[in-house]
Amino acid sequence: MSRYFLEIAYKGTNYSGFQSQKNANTIQAEIEKAFSVLLKVNIIMTGSSRTDTGVHALQNYFHFDFDRTFDPDFIYKANAILPTDIVVKKITEVNPDTHCRFDAISREYRYYIYRQKNPFLKETAFYFPYKLDIEAMHEAAAILKEYTDFTSFSKRNTQVKTFNCQIIESRWVLEDDILIYNVKANRFLRGMVRALTATMLKVGRGKIKIKDFRSIIESKDCTRASFAVPAHGLFLVEVYYNESIRNK
Repeated sequence: MSRYFLEIAYKGTNYSGFQSQKNANTIQAEIEKAFSVLLKVNIIMTGSSRTDTGVHALQNYFHFDFDRTFDPDFIYKANAILPTDIVVKKITEVNPDTHCRFDAISREYRYYIYRQKNPFLKETAFYFPYKLDIEAMHEAAAILKEYTDFTSFSKRNTQVKTFNCQIIESRWVLEDDILIYNVKANRFLRGMVRALTATMLKVGRGKIKIKDFRSIIESKDCTRASFAVPAHGLFLVEVYYNESIRNK
């Protein structure tokens, strides 16, 4: 039995998140259905990173076990029967004990904000037409790398053993009038990227100062952070692995 990594991308607008749920249309359900049709057996997949309803991914992974190899046309056939908002990009054989979630060494997300009305962005970015102090937001983003406990930016009732994360990259960039928060870390908590974004927008609008932002982080109290940005501006950009996972 061989283990494979499946690389996919998707627009999450029409789905109830990434992972299978009872009586819900999800990315995993669509992928498993397509594979079962093509392979004539039920394929159960394990996902690398959960994304909520409406969140998109430029790259995400499943792993699964299968006792055959894939013909060169399989990806084409899979994409032909998948919905147009989900695409299979690559299938790679990996070491038999590799786990696409637990063996990920880091993940990178981007949150997109547009400030001039644009009907072509309404499903993939957050319309936020307010004056912002971008320099203050740069400062807030940089501050995050000084901390490891992000309890304040995690949704409640999250079953994790630790709220510690190592943020590798945290910055705001402007590309073609789109304001983007780019963050990379070894792990993320539930709702964390949206909470970081929403709270820094409060800094940008002058509703809280940098010292207040530090206080929110250090309080370890999620009621003090803001989570008030919608899911559709968020993209999982990349999941990183060591090259050693590949089956030689």
